[in-house]
Amino acid sequence: MFVPAFTGLGEPYWQSDARGAIFGLTRGSTIAHIARAALESIAFQSAALLAAMSKDAVAAGGKPVAELRVDGGASANDQLMQFQADLLGIPVLRPKVLETTALGAAYLAGLSCGVYAGTDELASHWQVERTFHPTLSRERAAELMQQWELAVAQATR
Repeated sequence: MFVPAFTGLGEPYWQSDARGAIFGLTRGSTIAHIARAALESIAFQSAALLAAMSKDAVAAGGKPVAELRVDGGASANDQLMQFQADLLGIPVLRPKVLETTALGAAYLAGLSCGVYAGTDELASHWQVERTFHPTLSRERAAELMQQWELAVAQATR
């Protein structure tokens, strides 16, 4: 497990004094193991945050998160997106346009000068490139999240 707490941990942990740490290294560990752990840490952190958001939504009378729409450079990694779906137990949807921050800025400009009629029109432009469905058992996903939480606890001591 790799806990990338180089400047502490934010939501849902709020541990400003947490430190980055790598756990579980052996003589057989390679740079590839560390790279994979670093990549998987993105999914673990996202899963912890989504679990907190779903819990809050249900407590407020809403529904838990049913799917995750992703974007940005990391979403181009199929292995990361599959692992994210596996941990969350929900589909992860990757759009055709990964860099939606820039696209969003362009859409806002278009809205402000009348190129687009409204946000409904913009929403109709969003298209799925690939959907990642969970393949891991919920029991195994829970075990992995327990290991992550243990690593986070160690990094916050």
